[in-house]
Amino acid sequence: MITVDIDKNSGFCAGVIRAIGKAEEFLKDKGEGEGKRLYSLGAIVHNDSELERLHRQGLVTIDKEDLEEMVEAKGEVLLIRAHGEPPQTYRKASELGFRIIDCTCPVVLKLQQRIREAYLRHLEDGKGQIIIFGKIGHAEVLGLVGQTDGNAAVVENLSMLEEAVQQGIIKLDQPTEIFSQTTKSPAEYAMLCSRLEEAMARYHELPLERFKGMKMLNIHNTICSQVATRHERLSQFALEHDIIVFVAGKASSNGKVLCDLCKSLNIRTYHIDSVSEIKREWFRADDRVGVCGATSTPKWLLEEVAENILDLNRFVPDWEEKYGEVND
Repeated sequence: MITVDIDKNSGFCAGVIRAIGKAEEFLKDKGEGEGKRLYSLGAIVHNDSELERLHRQGLVTIDKEDLEEMVEAKGEVLLIRAHGEPPQTYRKASELGFRIIDCTCPVVLKLQQRIREAYLRHLEDGKGQIIIFGKIGHAEVLGLVGQTDGNAAVVENLSMLEEAVQQGIIKLDQPTEIFSQTTKSPAEYAMLCSRLEEAMARYHELPLERFKGMKMLNIHNTICSQVATRHERLSQFALEHDIIVFVAGKASSNGKVLCDLCKSLNIRTYHIDSVSEIKREWFRADDRVGVCGATSTPKWLLEEVAENILDLNRFVPDWEEKYGEVND
């Protein structure tokens, strides 16, 4: 008989819970004097099912192009989602007349402040560079780069780091501060920082320990602790089950990282963003199924997926009797 477990550590992170809670509070309590709509700059969460639920309550998602094309928005309300935004977005929204509900995650907000402070230090010294480990074009990363007036190098992986060094975008002779997008893999960030440190030490023709004493490279631990802990716990969860059904929107950066983690430990990992994508042929009659998701995956969706898989239990034996045991 199939058994299904839901990962108790999966589901919305604190920042997403806070943003959705503020949106629901406004949509429920808005009075006659309020704007008729609540605009969200970008998807409040990378999950289509949850977005549909919120849209039915009156949330309207707009993008940067919509904002630029607006002439006036006096009396309207704009929600800044947990990812945060660069300073120019706030200026533009204020100029249009929006009242802003700022739901930037406190962890992201603190990271923005740290990057801004580092940038101002380098401006004052007249030298130095800032590197951000993150997904190019991701909303959070755009907000982080905005703290440096666009003067930060963004790298997604080791090969991109090496390419930036070869092209002179990242200079090995400069005082350097490196930060990570809050939802990236801690292991991948540690590897990238180690490679950069080794490259800088070689450039200066110094042993690694002596180079560290120069303090030319400042590595900031900026991955959200909730996300970092989730990586460790999810690894164990993936190993404890025969098959993993990972639930997350395809646009979720955090979802891709966590799903790849599961797949590296359990080859029978399937990435879905809705119940409609579940396929009966994935399952065997005695499977221990693990259902988990990203920081943008609502608990109610995980529960819906688990219930759907349990419903398959009455069909799997008949399927096997007709076609034989399922093989990967």
